[in-house]
Amino acid sequence: MVVLDIIFYSFVAIVFIQLFYYLVFLRAFAFIKPKPVQPQDFPVSVVVCAKNEEENLKQFLPSILNQDYPNFQVVLINDASADETLSVIEEFAEQHSCIKIVDVKNTEAFWANKKYALTLGIKAAKHDHLLFIDADCKPVSNTWISEMTAGFETDKSIVLGYGAYSKIKNSFLNKLIRFETVLTASQYFSYAKMGIPYMGVGRNLAYTKSLFFEANGFINHMNVRSGDDDLFVNQMATSKNTSLCYATESFTESVPKKTVAAWFRQKRRHVSSAKYYKKGHQFLLGVFYISQLLFWVVGIFLLSFLFHWEIVVGLFALRLLVQWIIIGQTAKKLNESDLVILIPLLEIFIILTQLVIFISNKISKPRTWK
Repeated sequence: MVVLDIIFYSFVAIVFIQLFYYLVFLRAFAFIKPKPVQPQDFPVSVVVCAKNEEENLKQFLPSILNQDYPNFQVVLINDASADETLSVIEEFAEQHSCIKIVDVKNTEAFWANKKYALTLGIKAAKHDHLLFIDADCKPVSNTWISEMTAGFETDKSIVLGYGAYSKIKNSFLNKLIRFETVLTASQYFSYAKMGIPYMGVGRNLAYTKSLFFEANGFINHMNVRSGDDDLFVNQMATSKNTSLCYATESFTESVPKKTVAAWFRQKRRHVSSAKYYKKGHQFLLGVFYISQLLFWVVGIFLLSFLFHWEIVVGLFALRLLVQWIIIGQTAKKLNESDLVILIPLLEIFIILTQLVIFISNKISKPRTWK
């Protein structure tokens, strides 16, 4: 019984840690009120890095080229593609004078390194304000550039946006992917709102060219295959130079993976960069994940013994209610309300997936960005 007492009080502590994260950190974005933004009209370079993306470019590039913005350039980077990506880019360039082509060849030192390709693209961009989007991604509105660049207020040199995934009916994997995206966004938006920005997503991110050169580009983490977005933001973002853009018109939408194996490989690449975050960020994110995992493991363990089951059930209900309210508000803000009813189930799958990814990355490292 002494052991069960210790486990029970540990569970109580775990629940309070979780409540602290939700009520102090994650509520910062969930209940944020939109403020009026002042549209900008300065020139912008939209940077798109493409590797074997001929079909996606045909489908999504027009939504970038047709943006309602007075002065923008589109920098299209062909990162040593093996398909007809370069030919597609050249065809678009013949019809649109705003396109700048950067054709990257593989080199022994930077083989399959997206950061090398992006560096060449950024250097080729003629404007200081840079807006990034993936080749398998489209803006959800023709005012995407206007919405994102409005975040470049006085002294702001980084703008964090939201990159959604398109919905697929009757697909649990699709709901899992979108829930993980919402949970990640709730964290990086909330932390940034509280003055401790730690990451952004490259499928909808903006920063200045001058800030890129101030950081000496990606030199501090060039050897890390992933992290052209989150590691750069982790290195350079501060409470003073970072702004958030979460208006619906500012969203981008990407093509989600359709198989568990493909999504798992993608997440392995993304997660592999987290160990290079600043130590304080690693601690906060690590405690949140560990307390998530232990909440379910320890809670279910106690219930299996019916040990103080009334209190355990009450704490379970309290934590799930707080999570449902806060993540529900975030999901609504990000147009993902259909996920709310499945939050507990989706959370369990996400926790297990992250655990498997962590173990897999310890055994072997992802080697390419695509």
